[in-house]
Amino acid sequence: MASKIALVTGASRGLGKDSALQLAKKGFDIILTYQTKKEAADEVVKEIETLGQKAFALPLDISTTAGFDQFVTEVKDVLDTQFDSAKLDALVNNAGIGINESFETTTEEILDAMTNIHFKGPYFLTQKLLPLLNDGSSIVNTSSGLARFSMPGYSAYGAMKAAIDSLSRYQALEFGARKIRVNSIAPGAIETDFGGGVVRDISDLNKHLASETALGRVGLPDDIGSVVAFLCSEDSKWINGQRVEVSGGFKL
Repeated sequence: MASKIALVTGASRGLGKDSALQLAKKGFDIILTYQTKKEAADEVVKEIETLGQKAFALPLDISTTAGFDQFVTEVKDVLDTQFDSAKLDALVNNAGIGINESFETTTEEILDAMTNIHFKGPYFLTQKLLPLLNDGSSIVNTSSGLARFSMPGYSAYGAMKAAIDSLSRYQALEFGARKIRVNSIAPGAIETDFGGGVVRDISDLNKHLASETALGRVGLPDDIGSVVAFLCSEDSKWINGQRVEVSGGFKL
């Protein structure tokens, strides 16, 4: 039986990388995207291959829709030539950047960037990829704990992630006729290089965040990827239109 195929955006590092590896462990072949870090993406491909699955990396700039048609053409070609398939079985909209800027100093350029990267990009990329998704596929959109709780400096980022939660419910409703499930995953504070690596590298911040988490620590990429893989698998076949916060119980 052929492996299912998942496309994971922004998977050269961090949560995207761990999601791709966890999906591979569940038997998925992977198409992963990167923006600039080709060497890092190629390393992830090698790691997936050591797990016994196929993988291929493609460049993608999620901040502009201008390249989406070309990207979809490349995905079709890769599916055909590398995976001997015509369709995907899962889409993980993970790519993004972190930004901390007070409401007072947030510029129109910053807000536009947040909109393009975290909302408009995933919105239209999913639209373009819909014909390549098998009926019964799963879509996982990346939200954030910051859509539920508020911290200074994240008004633009948090608002876009709240929009992703809402979008996911609408997609779940509209894609239901094709039995395509859509859920959003909302990580809490995670030790990665996201946002300049502040959670990982600033000890006092790390300790403060851990003190407000029921399980007593901040998250690791390994805490998130397994949940993404679960939501893409048949194990979660009756979970649909849900926001799944994976934060260890932060600010309960």
